[in-house]
Amino acid sequence: MYQLWERLRDWFILALLLSVSVLVLFGQNEGLVKGLRAVALDVTAEVEAQFAWVGNFLRAVEENETLRRENITLSSEVARSRDALIENRRLREQMALQDTTDLHLTPARIVQRDITEQQNLLTLDKGIRDGVQEGMGVVSVQGIIGRVVLVSARYARVMPLLNTDLRVPGRVQPSNAAGLVRWPGVNPERLLMEYVVRTEAVEVGDRIVTGHESEVFPPGYLIGHIEEIDQQPGQNQLLIHLRPAAELQQTHHVFVVNRLPDAELQALREEPLR
Repeated sequence: MYQLWERLRDWFILALLLSVSVLVLFGQNEGLVKGLRAVALDVTAEVEAQFAWVGNFLRAVEENETLRRENITLSSEVARSRDALIENRRLREQMALQDTTDLHLTPARIVQRDITEQQNLLTLDKGIRDGVQEGMGVVSVQGIIGRVVLVSARYARVMPLLNTDLRVPGRVQPSNAAGLVRWPGVNPERLLMEYVVRTEAVEVGDRIVTGHESEVFPPGYLIGHIEEIDQQPGQNQLLIHLRPAAELQQTHHVFVVNRLPDAELQALREEPLR
């Protein structure tokens, strides 16, 4: 034990003296202490300044995410409001159409559309239980749409104007020249009116409406407007190109015209001549 104390005595006395010196130094010299504290403050402030951007960056990222979520929410609300306004305008137009006709019209909505080929079809959300039958015409506030060709209890399939199998009797306004309107199956923005006599006074911009010869559509419903008149040499008939009034891609709400072709007239037409 004595030998151990002999070995550690010098180190113990040195540590004690150093401790006393430090206490005396700091106790007697406040200026030095303040200087050391100032140096320490400068050093720590510099270090904190170097790493402060990390916290600012993280806060900016969080705020950016919050603003992005709020922007998406606001955009969604604006879109819903815009859709509501458009829907309201469409309903007002439909009410106006019903007020201007004596026919019984069944409002319907297009729930499916196949308009990528020549035999295009539309599907409506109204069927037999709503009074819809095969052969009835379908119109919109812009113009005629097509004819019902198949019907179930709750749905109806419609052959639109953009179908090469549909023919619609039409008349040119104001000349009242009669012809037959069809779709050639190429350009969805171009219909063709045939069998118009060359001497008829028709001009670009004239309206084409349904004629009295139609058994499906009431007379006077808009079909389209003339865009081009082709006078073929040696032919006594004009080829009239027109733009359809109703744009199928933009049409969502329609009316089924609750009127069927006259059965007696159809039977007389199908009776063979002797």
